Amino acid sequence: MLKNHPGGLIVAFFTNMGERFGYYTMIAIFSLFIQAKYGMNSGETGGFYSVFVMCVYFCPVFGGILADKFLGYGRSISLGLVVMFLGYLMLAIPTKMDSGLTLVIAALLVIAFGTGFFKGNLQTLVGNMYDDPRYSSFRDSGFNIFYMGINIGAMFAPTAASLVTNWILKSYHYTYDARIPALAHDFIKGKLASASEYLSIAQAQDPNVSLESLKQFSSNYVNALSKSYHFAFGVACISLIISMVVFWIFKKYYKHADMTEKQKAKSEAHKAQVVELTPQQVKERLIALGLVFLVVIFFWMSFQQNGATMTYFARDYTVSHVDKVNYLWFDLFGLLPIFLSIVGLYFLLRKDSKGLVRMLGAVGFVGFALIAVFKYLGYKDVNPFNPEMFQHFNPFFIVALTPLVVALFGYLNKKGKEPSAPRKIGIGMLITAISFAILAFASKGLASPKELGEKVAPAAMQVSTYWLISTYFLQTIAELFLSPMGISFVSRVAPPKYKGLMMGLWFASTAIGVLLIGVIANLWRTLPLWQLWSIMVVCCVFSAIFIFSIMKRLEKATQG
Repeated sequence: MLKNHPGGLIVAFFTNMGERFGYYTMIAIFSLFIQAKYGMNSGETGGFYSVFVMCVYFCPVFGGILADKFLGYGRSISLGLVVMFLGYLMLAIPTKMDSGLTLVIAALLVIAFGTGFFKGNLQTLVGNMYDDPRYSSFRDSGFNIFYMGINIGAMFAPTAASLVTNWILKSYHYTYDARIPALAHDFIKGKLASASEYLSIAQAQDPNVSLESLKQFSSNYVNALSKSYHFAFGVACISLIISMVVFWIFKKYYKHADMTEKQKAKSEAHKAQVVELTPQQVKERLIALGLVFLVVIFFWMSFQQNGATMTYFARDYTVSHVDKVNYLWFDLFGLLPIFLSIVGLYFLLRKDSKGLVRMLGAVGFVGFALIAVFKYLGYKDVNPFNPEMFQHFNPFFIVALTPLVVALFGYLNKKGKEPSAPRKIGIGMLITAISFAILAFASKGLASPKELGEKVAPAAMQVSTYWLISTYFLQTIAELFLSPMGISFVSRVAPPKYKGLMMGLWFASTAIGVLLIGVIANLWRTLPLWQLWSIMVVCCVFSAIFIFSIMKRLEKATQG
């Protein structure tokens, strides 16, 4: 899969993988953390979440400008890694219930600032590698591979967060119960009409809890859960150190691409590589980029619901216990062996596999199948899981499907039938619309969050895990058609002098979409669920119609 790609791609792959592992470990539990520790409702939490993630995706605009004009891409990336490390370190400092919000906000701002230097500039660096004529025709597949690195890191993040959360809770002799944080805050604030149901839930954690000690239990449980989240945030510090080591040690593999147009112009050896565009060409390219940025706002508004309303749906409306077979989906160390066993079977049966490859395929097929069976036999008849575990499906599907998508696009490329990057983006928007249509169908007849008082739905109203799993599956396919293709489009079309800035504006469009998450999160409290998901369907369909209506203009910019 790495044939015909520059050596620096694998360095960027692992650098991004480590950083994204830390980021998505935090994102997996961010909304749960805010609600548990500070008692915020869904609207307040969605607003808090959307503002933070908006900052994360808007700061690359400034990071891109500084890289283009002053720092260069490599130094900007290194600075970003160091600053993000400091931010996660601050976030990992535990504080008591309802306290330390100022420290949390400061840490989040530092993380966003560091991401601004890192995220867009790393992707610009990858794009520069494909400016070399030897690799230029493989740009789209290169970004698909690069994108898989993001998602390998993200795939393990929810498991890491869940393991740390459960470990800390166990040290306090507690287990995770999604119902407790909201009930605890309401009880302490005197908002519970009756404490009898809450008391029985608390006694399941500690039989010695009485009505007189229920307030103390509430504080103790929330403090223990908050501490577990803070420790999970600290996981990011470790992964960032790994990213730093990889990026700094293997600099020679990407050094040739680490030059801005300004730096090339000052160098006698590279002056001839400077690309000059006419004002009309610059104008046409900027307009094309602006139109794509406008479209993807609505994709990111929909897609990023995984950290807000889709997490609420997982916690409040989806069953929290599954049988042994279904638990394989939620145990990454059971799911991955199944996937790797299938990969082994593929190499075993592939016609052009030679002796050693075929033998390794057979060993992999049997070995990983045995590991999966061993994991399965160790499960209980009924297995609980934390709601954040749904968030490993998107990166898992990315990793599993990327080789297939790269192979498909490679096959179509050889036939001269590969869709252009803008056309892939349009297809991705349509698939996203279908994914939310599934959730809308699943939500018909369910009581709204307002009717339930934003509490966990009764067991009779909780739906199968497969509604969310199938939604994540389709959103993954949509993402593979849209996100890496959009980054590839920006790296190809951006005027050379503004590469860092344009990549930053790609993320700024993401930031605007993320900001709209707060709007949708507020609607969570007022609309029936099927109507909420239908809003996303309509936005995605209209965005797809718009991008197909301007397709000729976008494809002209790509070819120019």
